[in-house]
Parts: sequence; structure tokens; C-alpha cells
Amino acid sequence: MKTNRGTRATIAVGSVLMALLTACEAADRNVARDQSATASAENPSDTGAGAAGGATTTTPKAGLTDANIVAILDGANKADSTAGAVAAKKGTRDDVKAFAKLMMGEHHALRVQGQQLAKQLGVEPKPPERDPLAPYVASAMKALQSTPKGAQFDQTYIDNEVSIHSAVLDFANQARVTTQTPQLRELIEKAIPIIRKHFEQAQALQKELTPAA
Repeated sequence: MKTNRGTRATIAVGSVLMALLTACEAADRNVARDQSATASAENPSDTGAGAAGGATTTTPKAGLTDANIVAILDGANKADSTAGAVAAKKGTRDDVKAFAKLMMGEHHALRVQGQQLAKQLGVEPKPPERDPLAPYVASAMKALQSTPKGAQFDQTYIDNEVSIHSAVLDFANQARVTTQTPQLRELIEKAIPIIRKHFEQAQALQKELTPAA
């Protein structure tokens, strides 16, 4: 009798342990599935392997393609070069006019580099539906055209340059991690220090032009 009771107890304990083990394995599978689903939602570009061929998608995390990035940066460089040309004629201070000419030269050079790379990669620039830099560019050009030559023009131009270069710098840093193309990433990384330099120079001029409180 003692032996039977011991056997039954051992069987009962074994059954409980098996049940716990099964429950733990099921929980682990659920956690793994949830983590996989979360990763897929957060990184759509890392998923998309097809049943036939296993090709992966190349949609960037931020929803911008290389064609979008190239178009946005090209437009920004063109706008800053154009604004510099206007300021070189309407500016009154020598330092403002010198800065404007610098913008003409260096942003034109950046634009040429971007166009050459796009051609090399076979990327046709395509602006997105919502260009994040377009509002800055439109506002700046309208202000430059409507402001007469004089001290107010110098102030307006430099204020706009601070705002635009801040926005372009933010976008360039975003585009650097968004693009999936090494050559485009490298070009952007080389351009960022130049854009930052322009931003800091514009800030320095802004302090000189802004009347003391």
C-alpha cells in the first residue's frame, strides 16, 4: 500500500511539473511572437522577405526614398545659392555680401555633387508630397524679394539664413540615417560640417546685426 501511494504521489508531481513546463514553453512562444511583431512594426525595412526569392523591401524608416532625399537637398542648395545671389546685390554690409557670395559658391558646389551622385546611382530626383524645407524656402524668397535694399534687408537675409540652415541641418542628419545607400549617406555626412559652418556663421552675423536690448 505504501508503495502504491508513493507511486501515485510521484506520478502526480510529475504531471504538475509537465503542465508547468508546457505552460512556460507556450508563454515563451507568445513573448517571442510579440517581440517579432513589434520589431516588424518598428523596422518595416527589415521585413518583407517573400516566399519566392526572399527579396527584402527598401522603404526607408522615415518614409522618404533616395529620390525624395536627393530632390529635397537639391532644392535646398538651389534656393540658398539663389538667395545668396539676391543678397550679393541688395546687401549693404561687406560681411553680409561676403557671406552671400560664400553661399552662392558652396551651395552650388554641394548641388553639383548631389546631381553627379544621383546620375551615378541612376536616381531620378522626386520631391515628396510634403517637402519639409519648402515652407522655409518659400518664406525666405518672398521676404528677400519684398524687402528693399538697406539695413533691414541685411537683417532679413541673415535671419532667414539662420532659420533655413537650422532646418537643413536637421533634415541632413535625418536623411543620413534614413537612406539605405552608402554612397548617398557618405555624401550627406561630408555636407553636414559645411552646413553647420554656414549655420554658425549666420548666427554670428545675426548677433552683430541685432540691436542690443
